[in-house]
Amino acid sequence: MPHDVPLINSSVPHSARIWNYWLGGKDCYEIDREVGDQIREVNPEIVQIARAQRAFLKRTVTYLAGEVGIRQFLDVGTGLPTFDNTHEVAQRITPEARIVYVDHDPIVLAHATALLTSTPEGATDYIDADLRDPAAILEGAARTLDFGQPMALMLLGIAAHVPDDSAYGIVERLLDALPSGSHLVFCDSTEVFHPEEMRAMVEQWNQASDNPRTNRSPGQLARFFGGLELLDPGLVSVAQWRPVDEPDEPQEPAEPQEVDSFGGVARKP
Repeated sequence: MPHDVPLINSSVPHSARIWNYWLGGKDCYEIDREVGDQIREVNPEIVQIARAQRAFLKRTVTYLAGEVGIRQFLDVGTGLPTFDNTHEVAQRITPEARIVYVDHDPIVLAHATALLTSTPEGATDYIDADLRDPAAILEGAARTLDFGQPMALMLLGIAAHVPDDSAYGIVERLLDALPSGSHLVFCDSTEVFHPEEMRAMVEQWNQASDNPRTNRSPGQLARFFGGLELLDPGLVSVAQWRPVDEPDEPQEPAEPQEVDSFGGVARKP
């Protein structure tokens, strides 16, 4: 890649590494585990949220690649590679899938080579860019993706890091560049089931991390789907979005437990 690998400060907690820790990954340091445990103390649900969100990614990509026929994915706010990354899920179904990852975190950049593996028929790319700069994202993505063909815009847990209303305009700008038949896959944190714990988590996160975030109500999250055709079952807790049985995970309850992360999938007319 043309990027220089950044120096990593292992004495400062980093949001991507903390999330990686909650997902069971190993790309984290002692400071990340300490802060991750502190946040988990005030909000024990956070690990379940992280894992439910990853399962939501797997189910939505499986649906779009397998049933809708989407062959292009623009994944913004990728985070550190763990398991069932977007390209792995999509290319298992359709080897010719093309995926572009976007993140502005230097830690993710240092690990981006793990995201750039691809089938010979498909392609993956990584853009070092911020969600707040949609023009740079679209320009970089055009190197790999065909904006004349439908694609999926993946925004999982990333809009929370743009805590003001400018987040809506940013998402609208990205969607405006996509053709008819494209889909938005979106989820973010709420305060529906455990409001006190979710508020405490945000306070703890913003004190300890370098990437402030906010929670939004389901009504506020619904605004991100404005002008789109929201698919069944609508905007719901991510664990409730078309749940499937996972025979290799017998420890999971038969009925998915609702978590304070709401999401959905919508089609651009």
